[in-house]
Amino acid sequence: MINNTAETPPDKAIDLAIVIVSYNVVDLLRRCLQTIFASVGDVRFSVCVVDNNSADDSVEMVRSSFPTVTLLANSDNPGYSTANNQGLYELGFGSERPPRYCLLLNPDTEVMPTTFADAVAYMDAHPDVGVLGPKLLLPNGELDLACRRSFPSPEVSFYRMLGLSKLFPKSKRFGRYNLTYLDVDQLTEVDSVVGAFMLVRTAAITAVGLLDEQFWMYGEDLDWAKRIKDSGWKVIYNPHILTLHVKRASSKQNARTNVEFYRAMLIFYYKHYAATTGRGLHWLIMLGLALKGGRAIWPDIRAGKTILR
Repeated sequence: MINNTAETPPDKAIDLAIVIVSYNVVDLLRRCLQTIFASVGDVRFSVCVVDNNSADDSVEMVRSSFPTVTLLANSDNPGYSTANNQGLYELGFGSERPPRYCLLLNPDTEVMPTTFADAVAYMDAHPDVGVLGPKLLLPNGELDLACRRSFPSPEVSFYRMLGLSKLFPKSKRFGRYNLTYLDVDQLTEVDSVVGAFMLVRTAAITAVGLLDEQFWMYGEDLDWAKRIKDSGWKVIYNPHILTLHVKRASSKQNARTNVEFYRAMLIFYYKHYAATTGRGLHWLIMLGLALKGGRAIWPDIRAGKTILR
């Protein structure tokens, strides 16, 4: 059986720090935690739930039903990146004995009994891998396409905005956004996995830093993966590790999230691609973001690169 921190010898670092950021999904969160503690295998782990000011009974449920879970109850909603960073620090990142691996896990996921053991074993066997993501399946059994992605470069984003990725999903040129031309059961190096289940080697985090808190929600996982990959680590999609994902259970409850999606793409673009993008393509990207994001995103588009802190 997997050991939690209560059973971890004081002279040993935990294998896995699991951070779950939760917002108004008490039933899904309960099920997620149940599957975590039903895991099997020789992995020492600890869990931190960071609640972003839920209006439901999430905080009380965690306190009463999962007393070994570390709980941080925010009095407001500081966003996904900030909350994850809070949890990572709480579980020992930056301490003298940090966890060997850190896992961002959404509360609307369900892990399989050997998910953690298999993931840690893979990372142990492949020291050049900085980030690992599993096959994420939606409730209807289909693949969550976000679980293996290319970076949204201007070219890839342009094809996406034109709808070419949907028209030609098997094209290696047009299907790069979600790598839809690949077999779903093909273990492969990718640009990024998704923050719903993102296992990161602590050494890689130490090299590049924590999540960028400019991203309130969305884009932070892409940015993290890009910084880690640019520093020389591999990012791997491993379909032999399985997790279920309801998807958008928290985000759909907040009207701000739609605007934040396009704002995140704008930040990502200025941070990683704007300096090398030609003027014509630049303005096509701005037009696409304006049309997709609506009036609420216009002030950020007008702000240009000054949107970066």
